[in-house]
Amino acid sequence: GPAHGRHCHRQQEQGLGSGSGSGSGSARPQPPEPSLLRFLVCPLSKRPLRYEEATNELINEELGIAYPIIDGIPNMVPEAARMTHKKPPAEGSERP
Repeated sequence: GPAHGRHCHRQQEQGLGSGSGSGSGSARPQPPEPSLLRFLVCPLSKRPLRYEEATNELINEELGIAYPIIDGIPNMVPEAARMTHKKPPAEGSERP
């Protein structure tokens, strides 16, 4: 019916502008441009960041922080970063 036609049209529209053809934006986080990632460094340590696809974040292993990526654009302000250190260093604090 006409509803089906409208649905196809909406899907088509979503692909416009982005150029990546990622389809539905809510289903999967949009990764940043690979060319962008090449020269991105952590604003705090000036070291390269690793893109973590599972969480859609840029990880700084050294400082143990992760910057969120919103709509393919890294939000690289220290206020937005979250600590990634899930477990404390094994310095004896974990010992029974």
